[in-house]
Amino acid sequence: MRAESPISPPLVAWGNAWLSGHVGLDEAIDQVEKLSGPAVVGSLPLRRYLAELRVDGLGELRLALPAPGDPLGLSGPPAFNAAAVEAGEAVIAVLGDRALGLVPSPDLRGSSYSGVLLAVHESGPPRADLPSLAEAERELTASMRAATEALAEVSGPPQGHPGRLDRVNSALAPGYPPRAHRVSALASRLSAALLVADDRGLTATQIATRSVALRALDSAVRRALVSAHHAIFEPL
Repeated sequence: MRAESPISPPLVAWGNAWLSGHVGLDEAIDQVEKLSGPAVVGSLPLRRYLAELRVDGLGELRLALPAPGDPLGLSGPPAFNAAAVEAGEAVIAVLGDRALGLVPSPDLRGSSYSGVLLAVHESGPPRADLPSLAEAERELTASMRAATEALAEVSGPPQGHPGRLDRVNSALAPGYPPRAHRVSALASRLSAALLVADDRGLTATQIATRSVALRALDSAVRRALVSAHHAIFEPL
């Protein structure tokens, strides 16, 4: 999707706050659509679609923030994985022993309407190998230090282009533990600092060093965001 305001993180955060009883469905959808604009699933408004899923057994929402070569949060099938990697984000709705994947794309109608269309895919079960919030926080801190050290040795033009997740909204929803809010905020600030800098004037070795450091930090940022958005269901 590559949207300025990715819908998947706030949809997971506010959707889980609703599912765990901390907010109502109307408040949750209002908060999501403040960022994304009107959202529909097929021909249904997002509000109605989630209400119907709840009747069918919706218990939680999971976040996927994949990148090429790193299907973070995805467990197949291939068609869903490919669509989610292309979009750079997805939501997995867990309904008992089955799951559905929601992949966003821009919904543009005429010159004045701008929203989000969520396509529904069959999904595999939630990934069991994702890091806990504590593990993701340690990994993020270590990656931040390593990237800082590596980039300090690389000089070059400071201008660049924002990284893929630079516009992720860091705000979680009511019901999330303080640590999740802290990790999400830090990961979002780091995502805004992920710059694909102008390589002119750098040696091949410097370019490679910068690329490795930024890829590692991007991976840690995405893992931290995913873990923070799932933390509402982690045991205290």
